[in-house]
Amino acid sequence: MMVVIFLAMLGLIWIAAATIQDLKKREVANWISFSLIAFALGFRFFYSLFSDKGFAFLYEGLIGLGIFFVLGNLFYYGRLFAGGDAKLFISLGPIISFSESSFINLKIFAVFLLIFLISGAFYGLVWSVALALKHKKEFKKEFYKISLKNKNLFLLIMAFGLVIMFAGFFQAILFFLGAVIFIFPYFYLYAKAVDESCMIKKIKVSELIEGDWLYKDLIVGREKIKADWEGLTKDEIRKLRRRYKQVLIRQGIPFVPVFLIAFLVLIIGYFGGFGFL
Repeated sequence: MMVVIFLAMLGLIWIAAATIQDLKKREVANWISFSLIAFALGFRFFYSLFSDKGFAFLYEGLIGLGIFFVLGNLFYYGRLFAGGDAKLFISLGPIISFSESSFINLKIFAVFLLIFLISGAFYGLVWSVALALKHKKEFKKEFYKISLKNKNLFLLIMAFGLVIMFAGFFQAILFFLGAVIFIFPYFYLYAKAVDESCMIKKIKVSELIEGDWLYKDLIVGREKIKADWEGLTKDEIRKLRRRYKQVLIRQGIPFVPVFLIAFLVLIIGYFGGFGFL
């Protein structure tokens, strides 16, 4: 049990440090994620070296790292994570492999993922509502602008949703499907309006950091620097500094607090004996 407590405390300290950095700078330094992996696997190696149970504890950490590497990349290329978030997520693999049993660890991973997704959805909703209220005037203007621009498409989608809902008289599941289709335009409008009115920021080019996401493509000489999800490279930042004084970037919400929330819930459930692990 002491080794699990050590891993939990190690993860908690590192995630707390990443959370503070994300809230302050909107980034997570690579050294945080890489050092967490190194410390977790190093601890597992030396514990296994002097354990009479062999290297099962180390192997489970490596398996956890592999599984979270795949999941982290899926979230990254699915555009749910930024690069720093994906690396931090991957680093949790060798941490939360608490057991020497692969079956139990898979159960822990599944529970953590469920907690993480639920926490992320609730956190994102609360944060976006706070942003919309803070920028209420800009939000209303953008909401009206987007709805007017896509009015015909939204009406078509909602009409289709109503048709599916009427079909629910014959098959109940169709009613719920139709309801989801009917309200989808409103969710899209809300998310898009928040993004365009609250998440765009003008900053000095001297303040750009690697990974910042341009709001729109920019031209430097004969080269186009694209507003890419993967963010700016150091070379692109150097080029922009020669041509521009200020640029617009698209900021995401600081998402690392979700890691902290989900990890705390997991370890409380694990050590508190609440029965979901």
